[in-house]
Amino acid sequence: MSQLRDGILVLAVTTVGLSAGLLSAFAYAVMPGLDRAGAQVAVVAMQRINAAILNPVFALIFFGGLVFGVLGIALWWQETTLRWWLIVAVVLYLVALLITMGINVPLNTRLDGAGSVSAADAPTVWEDFVRPWVRWNIVRAFAAVAGFVVMLVGLVQTRG
Repeated sequence: MSQLRDGILVLAVTTVGLSAGLLSAFAYAVMPGLDRAGAQVAVVAMQRINAAILNPVFALIFFGGLVFGVLGIALWWQETTLRWWLIVAVVLYLVALLITMGINVPLNTRLDGAGSVSAADAPTVWEDFVRPWVRWNIVRAFAAVAGFVVMLVGLVQTRG
């Protein structure tokens, strides 16, 4: 049982950390880079990113943080101190998932629905998309990073 518990905890930390890193990278590198490329290029590139990211590896990592986190809570339930660190971490990560599903994904869908955009329409399409998307991406990145940090701090605080 100890190896299973430890393994689930490692998977939770790993998947939350990878997701937090991805969301953060969009905030500090991907979206600023797309913005600098110009609206028409940015729209096409983001549409391609939206299509490419929908794959089994991404799904495992992104939803794995929640699944492995909840399993970790269940398996470590008797460890009162670690349990509370994990609960807080999973709630923070859940906030990131809810923002993703409730705000960022619908914005992605709307951008994808614009299809092939003319050079004249691209600035409007991009501006309508990028401002709310970036704003909420920063919030969800912060929540995911906070969840990751809370998991790590919980592990450090309860080691022994």
